[in-house]
Amino acid sequence: MSDTVRTRYAPSPTGFMHVGNLRTALYEYLVSKSQGGKFILRIEDTDQERKVEGAVDLIYRTLERAGLKHDEGPDVGGDFGPYVQSERLGMYLPYAEQLVKEGKAYYCFCSKERLQSLKDNDKFGTGYDRHCRDLPKEEVERLLASGAEYVIRQKMPLEGSTTFEDAVFGTITVENSELQDQILIKADGFPTYNFANVIDDHTMNITHVVRGCEYLSSTPKYNLLYEDFGWEIPTYIHLPLIMGKNEDGSVSKLSKRHGATSFEDLTNEGYLPEAIINYIALLGWCPEDNTEVFTLDELTKVFKISGISKSPAVFDYDKLEWFNGEYIKAMTVEQFAEVAKPYFEQVIKKPLDFVKIASILQKRTTKLTDIPEKVAFFEEQPKYDKELFVNKKSKTNLENSPVILKAAIEELEALSEWNFDSIHDCLIAFAEKQGIKNGTAMWPVRIAASGMTVTPGGAVEILDILGREESLKRLNAGLAKL
Repeated sequence: MSDTVRTRYAPSPTGFMHVGNLRTALYEYLVSKSQGGKFILRIEDTDQERKVEGAVDLIYRTLERAGLKHDEGPDVGGDFGPYVQSERLGMYLPYAEQLVKEGKAYYCFCSKERLQSLKDNDKFGTGYDRHCRDLPKEEVERLLASGAEYVIRQKMPLEGSTTFEDAVFGTITVENSELQDQILIKADGFPTYNFANVIDDHTMNITHVVRGCEYLSSTPKYNLLYEDFGWEIPTYIHLPLIMGKNEDGSVSKLSKRHGATSFEDLTNEGYLPEAIINYIALLGWCPEDNTEVFTLDELTKVFKISGISKSPAVFDYDKLEWFNGEYIKAMTVEQFAEVAKPYFEQVIKKPLDFVKIASILQKRTTKLTDIPEKVAFFEEQPKYDKELFVNKKSKTNLENSPVILKAAIEELEALSEWNFDSIHDCLIAFAEKQGIKNGTAMWPVRIAASGMTVTPGGAVEILDILGREESLKRLNAGLAKL
């Protein structure tokens, strides 16, 4: 086996990339990169019936957006290709036939009807009855010569137990009596998932196998294959389940009823890829200190297999939103404006300064999808009731608001320049001249300019962004309403 740590992400192109699949890919990436190793992408597409059109492109796109760059794969090549399982089909049967010759596997000629009958009458879950395991050599040869349909099954040990080590769950022992004679090659000549996995991992020099803990029960089967071939067994790293919170406070395996569960759905809901990756890294892994926010590069420096937990992790959408907000706050205003631009353009058609809008919105944003609702008033002022001018804290009411607004309009109309500083200085001086607090002067102006009680930014920022003509038009309309 290779001295270099080699991990592989081996998805099936059957649709979207679930959070659990993405975490597996991330941990495989981190296991290899934290030890100076290689991260390999392999597409497992032998189940052609479940293959979804466009799913392979989705895998590439997701890994790229998540920053998980693979060192070898179908698109970049490498020394251990092909990296698509369907292109490797010719290599599996010879390995299975080798085991048959060595007495470690056998041809099974049982019909579908016989197997179904066994299943129907199997009250104790004992599975296949090993009917063909000890067929006489002559009978096997006769059936093969006649063209009888067959599968190849592995001979599992009938006594004793199989023990293996997992880097997370420790020593695990399974009684061999619980293991069925698994199929290696199906009747159509295609390998089973388990068999192809072992052959591919060995021939690609994979040193560390990272996967969900639901595969723990299959691991003895993998190990018995490694032993039958006399191959070195890789390091196993089984990951805890990801759970979702139910409405009644209980938890169950994460599914769509809990909310978005795919990377693409999460990004469509306004979460940044970097925030998703950061949060998913902490679903089942704990750093040595209390740091929570990591870039991918920082994760590769601090990640240790020993930090992976056995306990199920609970996916918390509120926590993910907190992470998202932290990543948004850490951007420059220009970066945030670029990210927010598609959301601005959903509702704003006027040629407004998006960087200025971004500057007042950035600290108030935790999800990008919340942006359109918050900024739509810049394009078109919503209909509003004059009662919005009443505010106890600002000490404004329906009597003083028209007086304040009329006087403020006169001051603003007299401005020779229209920009943030001139508007700010004008309104502050106006409040002082009127002998009122700044908040009392600003409230009627902001309501008239926006038509909303809660806005990103205050009166000055809104007037600056709207420009002189639109601002005065709105302020005069507000005065008329009063």
